[in-house]
Amino acid sequence: MLLEHREKRPTVHATAYIAPTAVVCGDVTIGEHSRILFGAIVAAEGGPVTIGSYCIVMENAVIRGTPRHPARLGNHILVGPHAHLTGCTVEDNAFLATGSSVFNGARIGSRAEVRINGVVHVQANLLPNAIVPIGWIAVGDPAQIVPPQEHDRIWSAQGPATFPLTVFGLERAPARETIMPELTRRYARALGEHRQDRLVKGDRSEE
Repeated sequence: MLLEHREKRPTVHATAYIAPTAVVCGDVTIGEHSRILFGAIVAAEGGPVTIGSYCIVMENAVIRGTPRHPARLGNHILVGPHAHLTGCTVEDNAFLATGSSVFNGARIGSRAEVRINGVVHVQANLLPNAIVPIGWIAVGDPAQIVPPQEHDRIWSAQGPATFPLTVFGLERAPARETIMPELTRRYARALGEHRQDRLVKGDRSEE
């Protein structure tokens, strides 16, 4: 399904394939011979998404571009089932396995691998040829690759790149306070623009 969002429509190369149950929304460009499989979502949430050639986005994966952080995938990239990519850059020939997560402002170098349930945190820079083992976390620039039980090391390696500041533009709340009311108001307002989305006529997946 192709949707127009904020008056922008997806651009899909004639040799690409979008599965009938996939959703491609807004300012999205998909290159030649790429494949967006069943249940996958590729959404330009105020920022563009660019997917190069021979990219495979597997079942139920999610790729989002945001106003601060567009999403860009190079060529010959495999994004595994249930992977989640937001506002990141992925260079050529990278492999992102099932359940991997790559967050806003992160960069995945060429030929890098993020294995099952691996995480590349906000603004992390995973160098070319690096490997994030199963369930491990890449954090910092250049990225340190840390096991999940080392929470304090992960926390300190983030430095100023805190998740709420990077993703939502909000400083982390002091102890026993919360930013959630402001965060959800902002997010609901932005996501509410989907109420104006329109199905793109002539979408090949609807034929």
